[in-house]
Amino acid sequence: MPGESIPRKYLAFDIETAKEVPGDFAQWRTHRPLGIICAATCASDAEPKLWHSTTQAGKPAARMTRPDAAQLVSYLSTMTSKGYTILTWNGASFDFDVLAEESASLDECKTIAHDHVDMMFHLVCMMGFGVKLQKAAEGVGLPGKAGGMSGGEAPTLWAAGEYEKVLTYVAQDVRLALQVAAECEKRKEFAWITAKGSRSAKPLPRGWKTVREALAMPLPDTSWMTTKGMSREDCLAWMRDG
Repeated sequence: MPGESIPRKYLAFDIETAKEVPGDFAQWRTHRPLGIICAATCASDAEPKLWHSTTQAGKPAARMTRPDAAQLVSYLSTMTSKGYTILTWNGASFDFDVLAEESASLDECKTIAHDHVDMMFHLVCMMGFGVKLQKAAEGVGLPGKAGGMSGGEAPTLWAAGEYEKVLTYVAQDVRLALQVAAECEKRKEFAWITAKGSRSAKPLPRGWKTVREALAMPLPDTSWMTTKGMSREDCLAWMRDG
């Protein structure tokens, strides 16, 4: 049909960090460097690929080394050049910020982050606030996450040697991100379950926008909000300050 965009080939990406962040996770920057214990990538036409460093004994290491983190950045860049669009949930604000620090690849991470699709950032630019991936999955009728753990537990579980549990969790995250992206684009709307338990939706007529494209969206009306929402400037502060 004329005017319809060609479906993107997505490569979802997610990290799990090494350091526990007590209290409000929104204040994670005050606890950096967080370190990365593992990551997952998953192309829309393949199975998840898991990333972590290993010890000399062949066991998963406590944290990814700088060379291994840099190799992950290089892989993301290579896949972009092969026609894939990197896909994250909050990656522009969190995952790429942490990865840039851990890999010492700030400029390359900035480039990838600007040209990737961060669904959470799209929502911030469109609505002035973000939504949890689980609530987005429920909004479009997907089962969401299973396994009885949260990302906040990953550092403790990894330190305790529960590597498979954490790796299964991060692989599940990238699969779910791909499913949410595809389902929303098929429906041409984004839907989520609100804090009150009701379903809400916003039109998504032309699919997800890259960070660069989302920045061009008009500022949303947030005058109704009783607490300060997320700002696009705060999300991307690391790109400006780095």
